[in-house]
Amino acid sequence: MIDPDILEQLPNWSIVNQKLTRKFVFKDFVQAFDFMKKIAIIAEKMDHHPEWSNSYNTVNVELITHTQGCITQLDIELATQINNHFKKHLAKE
Repeated sequence: MIDPDILEQLPNWSIVNQKLTRKFVFKDFVQAFDFMKKIAIIAEKMDHHPEWSNSYNTVNVELITHTQGCITQLDIELATQINNHFKKHLAKE
């Protein structure tokens, strides 16, 4: 099981229903969809896929390792990659 203090290393993430969760808000639908497309490529390379949804400019992400039934290091690594990508997006604005 992952130490709850890990959230200190994952800004704006929380644990809800035993999953790492975060909401990302963008200027518009195109930016939100572009973000999802880029994260999909990262997730595919990691062979670790998020549960997520998109509504206009908002992307909600949930991470859990289904085979383990809990948050694992893979989830933390993917959350870190997602955060890094979002920081790059913000820097472009």
